[in-house]
Amino acid sequence: MPAVDWRFAPPGEADFEPLLALRIDVMREHLERVGRFKPSRARRLFRGHFDEPGMRLILVDGQRRGCVGFREQADCVKIDSFYLDRSLHNGGLGTTILLALLAEADALNKPVRLEVLTGSKADRFYLRHGFVKVRENEIEGEYERPARRLTSISTP
Repeated sequence: MPAVDWRFAPPGEADFEPLLALRIDVMREHLERVGRFKPSRARRLFRGHFDEPGMRLILVDGQRRGCVGFREQADCVKIDSFYLDRSLHNGGLGTTILLALLAEADALNKPVRLEVLTGSKADRFYLRHGFVKVRENEIEGEYERPARRLTSISTP
């Protein structure tokens, strides 16, 4: 896949409805599978994440194409609301973005935690990138990637 021109940007209120629609498009089938899809619930949960510090837009070629929450906490970094437009799935961009987020967490020397719906393809994605499932129930699994201390190369 050719390199994609992407970057993070801060979201504004005008981004909420388009990102909610993207979230519903990406998640609806998975939420229906576990009996958890309800438009009012999707709006309420996403509103909470959207308003929380750490939400980032994902711009591709200057266009809003997704979002991700990167929340620095005292003992970890939490990633949530990682949604990309379906047309960008399975092309490598999600991995590129995740690696950028993990590098930020590594610079903070903090583990990364996230939750994934049980049975989701995202399970394999995160396991491939060093996450370990720490617990799971019928709705979701919790994953953690341990902190990775960055080492610098010194020259004599």
